[in-house]
Amino acid sequence: MARVVVVSPPFHSHAQPMSVLAGSLARAGAEAYLACGRPFAPLARAAGSRFVPLTVTRNANTGVARSTAQGDREAARLEEFLASTREGAVPALLVQSRHRREDMLSDPELVLADVRALHERLAPDWYVVDQLSYPVTLALHCLGLPFATFCPGHPTCLPHAPEALFGVPYAWPSVIRPEDDELAELRRAARATDRAFSREFARVARRHAPEREAPGRAFALASRRAVVFNYPPFPWLPERKGPGPRYVYGGHCVVREPRSPDGRDDGWEEILDGLRARARHVVLVALGTFLSARDDVLETVVRGILSQVPDSAVVVAAGEEVESLAHLAGSRVRVARTVPQRRLLRRVDAMVHHGGNNSFTECVASGVPALVLPFSSDQFSIARDAERAQVGVCLDPVRLTEAGAGAAVWHLLRERPRGLDRWAATLSGLGPDWAARRLLRAMRERTGGTVPARTPARPTGEHA
Repeated sequence: MARVVVVSPPFHSHAQPMSVLAGSLARAGAEAYLACGRPFAPLARAAGSRFVPLTVTRNANTGVARSTAQGDREAARLEEFLASTREGAVPALLVQSRHRREDMLSDPELVLADVRALHERLAPDWYVVDQLSYPVTLALHCLGLPFATFCPGHPTCLPHAPEALFGVPYAWPSVIRPEDDELAELRRAARATDRAFSREFARVARRHAPEREAPGRAFALASRRAVVFNYPPFPWLPERKGPGPRYVYGGHCVVREPRSPDGRDDGWEEILDGLRARARHVVLVALGTFLSARDDVLETVVRGILSQVPDSAVVVAAGEEVESLAHLAGSRVRVARTVPQRRLLRRVDAMVHHGGNNSFTECVASGVPALVLPFSSDQFSIARDAERAQVGVCLDPVRLTEAGAGAAVWHLLRERPRGLDRWAATLSGLGPDWAARRLLRAMRERTGGTVPARTPARPTGEHA
C-alpha cells in the first residue's frame, strides 16, 4: 500500500478539492493523508483520509476570508485586493501580482524544514502538492522526493510555453477586453514577478540542494511524473508539447453529500422546499470565500433576478456581509453566511458565481447553467471557457446593472445553454475517484511499479 501525503495551502477553496482527492486515493487503496492547517482536519475526516498538520503560508481562509484570523499585513493585503476589484480586471490582477511574493513565497526555507520533518516522521512514498503551493514544490525538489502536482485552478496557471505568464489570462471573455496598454503593463508586472520567484527558487536551491538540478522557472516547476488538472478536458486548451509528465484532466472534485458533512440535518432541505413552494425557479448566488465581501454586486444580482424573473427565488451566500444584505431577505430570498454549495446545486435551476474553478466545475458536473462574473486570478480564463463550451454566460461585474444581471439569468432559465448537457455527460465519467485511480497508476509507472517495504508511521496524534 502506497503512503501518500496530499499537501494543501490553508485556503478552503483549495483544501476542499484536495481533501476530496485524498479521500479518493484512500478508496483506491492508498494510505492517504491531507496535510494542511489544523482548522482543516474536519475536511480530511469527512473525505475519509487521515490528517497531519502542516502550515505552508501565513495567509489563511477557513471559509470566509474576512472572518479568518490572520496577521495585520495579510488582512491589509486582502482589503487592498478587494478594493482593486472595483476598478476592473487589470487593476485587480496588478495588485495580485504585487502581493504574490508575500502571499505565496514568504517563508520558503521554513517550509522546507517543515516538509523535511514531516517526511522523517511519516516517510510517505510520494506526495501530491497544490500547484500554487510554490514553497512546497521547491522543498520537494530540493529534498529529491517524488511528487505529483495538483492544479486547483485553470490549467494555464501552470505555464504551458515560455511566453505564457502566470497571472495573465490566456483568453478573455467577450465582455471584458482590456486595452493594449493595460495588457502590456500587466505582462511587464507578471514577467517581473516570474523572474523574482525564479531568483528566489535558485537561491534556496543553491543553499540547500547544490547537488541537484537547478529548479529553473519557478511558476513552471511541477512534477515530472503526473499533473492532475481539476478541470474539464476542453479540446481548445493550450497544447503541452514534448515529453513530460502524465497529464490527467479529472473534470471536477464533486462528491455526493446527502446531508450535512457531520451527519446532522442542517435545515437546507426544508429551506429549499419552502422556496420551491413559492417560486418556479431557485437561483443560487455565491461569489466564493473572498469575493462574498462584494455585497454591492450581490445586491445588484439579487435585485435584478427578483425584478426580471418574477417566478424565481434566490439563495445568497453573503459571508461576513450577511447583516448588510439582511434587508433583502424575505419569502423569496434566503440570505446565509455560507451555504452547502455542492448539495444545493442538485436542487437549484441556475447559479451566479465568480468564475472560481470549484464553482465552475461543480456547476458543469451538476448540469446547472451559470452566470459568471469574473473579478481576478484565473476567473477570466474560466469565464471564457464557459462561453466557448456554451455552459453559461459572462458579464463584467464592474459594469453590472440590475437589468443586465436579471436578463442574463432569465435567458439561462428560459433557454438551456446548448453545451451544458454534453459537458455534464462528459464530466459524469470523470471526477475524483477516476482521477485518483489514474494518478496511482501514473505514479506506479513512473517509479518502476514498486513500493518499498513500509514501517508504521510514527503517531502524531492528528490522524483522523
